Amino acid sequence: MKKESKESKVNMQLLGDRVLVRPEEAMKKTASGILIPDAAKQEKATRGVVLAVGPGRMNDDGKVLPMALKVGQKVYFNPGWESEIEVDDEKLHLIHESDVKAIIK
Repeated sequence: MKKESKESKVNMQLLGDRVLVRPEEAMKKTASGILIPDAAKQEKATRGVVLAVGPGRMNDDGKVLPMALKVGQKVYFNPGWESEIEVDDEKLHLIHESDVKAIIK
């Protein structure tokens, strides 16, 4: 039987230009051993991994514009408090493709 990773198996179908992202854990300690409190870890852009993408946004002519993102890509994104959802006891972010600021290569 084929074993599936969490990145490749998400039990939901996204609509439009939605992207499901798992945020990476922020560093809890610097390289020199200094502990960073949670309040100091708040960043404007968050790093994460794309778990699922929708089919794309529909333009005014009714044509679906394909997504630039692919499952498994690492990205910087702007999370909002309203974007956080919980799936299988894991906090994820359901955002629009435009909330992704960069693909990490």
